[in-house]
Amino acid sequence: MRISVAESLVMKALWRSSPATADEIAAAVGPEQRWTTATVKSLLSRLLSKKAVAAAQDGRRYLYSPLLAEADYLQEESRGLVDRLFGGRLAPLVSHFAETKQLSAEDIAELKRLIAELDDDA
Repeated sequence: MRISVAESLVMKALWRSSPATADEIAAAVGPEQRWTTATVKSLLSRLLSKKAVAAAQDGRRYLYSPLLAEADYLQEESRGLVDRLFGGRLAPLVSHFAETKQLSAEDIAELKRLIAELDDDA
């Protein structure tokens, strides 16, 4: 399932707080994006057709909840990025960031910690 950048902002709002109405989602993401409630409703409609969200009627309004788990979305998106740009390998991705000086001391420490954990599990 392909989720657009705009749709992902709606999903993030729902992952933070759901169920939510279109007005609540618009209040959460609309001002920064300059989106109206109508824009958010269009994005929700697309997400409904993709079965990424569910809608339950609550009186005259709908409450939206995510069907797509955030962890599943992150896994799919990160795997797609690594596959498209780095032939499915993580080492070239890390190497790219190292070569372009985009890794902070904090990033390097976190990578070392993760590698140590992996070594301990092996």
